[in-house]
Amino acid sequence: MKTIFIMEDHPIVSESLASFFNDTGRWNVLGTSSSLAEAKEKIPLLKNIDVLLMDILLPDGWGIDIVNWLKKQNYKLPLLAVYTAFDDYSYVSSALNLGVMVYMIKLRNKEKLENAIINAFDGIVCIDEDAQRKINKITSLTDTLTNRESEILINVKKGLTNEEIAVNLSISPRTVSNIISCILDKTGIKSRRALEKI
Repeated sequence: MKTIFIMEDHPIVSESLASFFNDTGRWNVLGTSSSLAEAKEKIPLLKNIDVLLMDILLPDGWGIDIVNWLKKQNYKLPLLAVYTAFDDYSYVSSALNLGVMVYMIKLRNKEKLENAIINAFDGIVCIDEDAQRKINKITSLTDTLTNRESEILINVKKGLTNEEIAVNLSISPRTVSNIISCILDKTGIKSRRALEKI
């Protein structure tokens, strides 16, 4: 029987998930937390978590922030799964970059979530179909960027300011700003911060 810890701030959803996994007879829910702070208190006390199931947004921060925190504690990471209402590209990309194996939208039932987690133990990454469509759209749109737009996007993803990008590319900060606006328009991405994560 595999073990699971659930990070979810909505009590009804948390209780429903815990009941579902416990009732299957295939899982032992070791605990739940409704915030990052609570997770940081509870998880280090548990030595045998097989799956960490997280919501993206918690009252005190991003659920996936627990991953880097656990790494700093030299905690052996369990299989990472996200069950959330958010399917934006930036959230999915950030989660996958942290090693999340399952990214499922809450529109999907718990049986589908469990099946994805089981498959993840065989190394199969499962991304919700709605989120995958957004990823595919962004990927195809970034293929349409000009060389200059692609150069600037690379610099934005490095976290550089407009002034730093301007120096790197020998253009004006105003030109950088205008081109970033064009990239946002082309891709449909809403913010510079989201651009940094693609």
